[in-house]
Amino acid sequence: MKIELLKTFLEVSRTLHFRLASESLFITQSAVSARIKLLEDELGVLLFDRRQKHLKLTPAGHRLIKHANEIIFMWQKAKQDVGVSDQQSTQLAIGSMMSIWDVILQTWLQKIHRNMGEISLLTNASSPLELRKSVLNRVTDIAFLFEPPFVEELVTEKVATVPLHLVSTHANLDIKTQNLNDYVMVDYGESVNTQHMREFKNSPPAKHFMSQPRVALEYILEAGGCAYLPRQMVVDHINNEKLYLIEDAPVYSREIFAIYLAKSNKADVINKAIQYFPEMAY
Repeated sequence: MKIELLKTFLEVSRTLHFRLASESLFITQSAVSARIKLLEDELGVLLFDRRQKHLKLTPAGHRLIKHANEIIFMWQKAKQDVGVSDQQSTQLAIGSMMSIWDVILQTWLQKIHRNMGEISLLTNASSPLELRKSVLNRVTDIAFLFEPPFVEELVTEKVATVPLHLVSTHANLDIKTQNLNDYVMVDYGESVNTQHMREFKNSPPAKHFMSQPRVALEYILEAGGCAYLPRQMVVDHINNEKLYLIEDAPVYSREIFAIYLAKSNKADVINKAIQYFPEMAY
């Protein structure tokens, strides 16, 4: 099965439109249609329901999305690993929840690049369950989660504690009234969500719900409002008075954990890389 077929399938599943997918892939619409038909013929199932005006994924199509992402990631991993073998480099496959990439991992990757020049990086974002499976299956060398799994084969190490502060585009937000104007609820996991609901039980429901801190930050900067965000993500905006720190609001925190196989043949490389995690001095 050609990787191009799976990449085309994922783009069509994202846009649910052959023309939009063709524009994103820089190929003709007929080529997109032909690739999807070839993939369906190889699998022996229909991936899209074409009977209605708007394209829809079939149940088989929904199931294929996860496998297609895994296969493409494995192919990228294989190509990179083969390509770097002649350069005496060590590949490090890193997986994480998207929100953790936003909070801390970008800075960490830069430190690895500067201090571990022999390392070739391969990154991926996925759900906590898929990350755990990929580490156990040796697809991913190290993964980062908010909630550590209790699995005997895995080493779990806390790498950071991230403080979460309430910030607003309004300088005079009165926390005592619990009237949070245009509040955006960011999902930091069950423990933080429960704390927030308990302490703001008299506040109106959040207007918006977002899973990624970076998306919430960009939204409130553009549209106005308030949200709990990692301090290190907003400190420059506070200094520039585009955002205001709500001093009286409760401060939450989120711990970030690294997981990797206890018997990984890259354990020494992983342990060295973990030492470059930045301090959360906020």
